[in-house]
Amino acid sequence: MKGTPNRDGEYCSVPIFYTVTLGEIVDLVYSFKASRMERGIPDMSDAFASKLYSTYLGYLPRDQFSYPLKMNVDNRGSFTEFIRTPERGQVSVNVSRPGVTKGNHWHHSKNEKFLVVKGKGVIRFRQVGSEEIIEYPVSGDTLTVVDIPTGYTHNIENVGASDMVTVMWANECFNPDKPDTYYLEV
Repeated sequence: MKGTPNRDGEYCSVPIFYTVTLGEIVDLVYSFKASRMERGIPDMSDAFASKLYSTYLGYLPRDQFSYPLKMNVDNRGSFTEFIRTPERGQVSVNVSRPGVTKGNHWHHSKNEKFLVVKGKGVIRFRQVGSEEIIEYPVSGDTLTVVDIPTGYTHNIENVGASDMVTVMWANECFNPDKPDTYYLEV
């Protein structure tokens, strides 16, 4: 690959450099490996970590580009956490069988975004303490994000003839010790 060198007089110069210890680099590389199993993503706001992560991925053995996720499967479908970050929350993939309704709960501090990418469904809301039900039809044919606010019990029902796939983002990672999930029928 050819390029134009950066010159400072008769010498080549490096326009961008980072001051890091070897120990910090080692820690970052180990954290990259761990992040794949923990469904995490390194801090991409740190330019050095972002560039080192890109380099790390480029040097993985070809048979290690993929890795499995834990699917939570039952007769209703499945729920799989895809990405978890302390600063940006988590992304999950939810598969619902035809006729299945999932949810019927609300959160104090957790808010979510739902995006149906396959199938047809309806998302229902009811503010806690209210009787009014709000409905949003959703479909993989017309990608639409639906915000799930705090204080609203909500559910999603597959009203189609095939599996419905929903990408879900939550501002907080699920913590089994503090789930912030309270059952309440819509």
